[in-house]
Amino acid sequence: MTIKTINGLPVIEPNWSVPAHIKAYSTTRLGGFSSAPIDGLNLALSVEDDRDDVIKNRARLMEALNLPEPPRWISQTHSTIVHDASALEAICEGDALFTTKPNQVCAILTADCLPIILTNEAGTFVSAIHAGWRGLLNGIIENTLSACHHMDDTMIAWLAPAISQKAFEVGPEVREAFMAHNPHYGDFFIDSERANHFYADLYSIAREKLKAFGVKAHNIFGGDYCTHSSPDLFFSYRRDGKTSGRQATLIWMAS
Repeated sequence: MTIKTINGLPVIEPNWSVPAHIKAYSTTRLGGFSSAPIDGLNLALSVEDDRDDVIKNRARLMEALNLPEPPRWISQTHSTIVHDASALEAICEGDALFTTKPNQVCAILTADCLPIILTNEAGTFVSAIHAGWRGLLNGIIENTLSACHHMDDTMIAWLAPAISQKAFEVGPEVREAFMAHNPHYGDFFIDSERANHFYADLYSIAREKLKAFGVKAHNIFGGDYCTHSSPDLFFSYRRDGKTSGRQATLIWMAS
């Protein structure tokens, strides 16, 4: 994963091997119009930011990345709802998008939760997933892969910037909920300094779920950043609360 500047906008480009027509990026907080405390490239209209600034940020994103059309945004609610982007006529509730049609930009907003993007070796579909711990627990990855109808051993995944294990403390109920699904998930929690609290590894949980659904380990990339520990680069809700903006992860098939 590398940070590059495209038409003046710093973005992160996945370090994966996919067909040339598959385009994907994650934004940072750099290069936007929003004022402090949500300073930078906040792309969410749902936070306490000036609407006009967010609209300018979205316009800058579209221009800098030369997007073929405006991103397909959804109202993310930590659900397991998956949408075919080609069928969306308005913003609706959901936490994952997929498409088999060119030039439809699937987009996810995050500020600690894990963005996951998917395609396959032939580049015949793309998908973007918003995976917080609730979504991971309840099956957002499984639902998305099932909806895409591309469950084979050529799938490729990239785990975009999210909160890392060292910064993501949770209570015992979260660990217990995962272990109720599979005791093996207990391996992805380590003891916190606080009694009966744990640090959860969203990246490892996602990798495990992807592999269980047929994605080969060598086709799972990313998981290299920590949004919480990089205040100059990323927004983080766990770190900044209501004064946090949102970065975006986008994927599409260029025609």
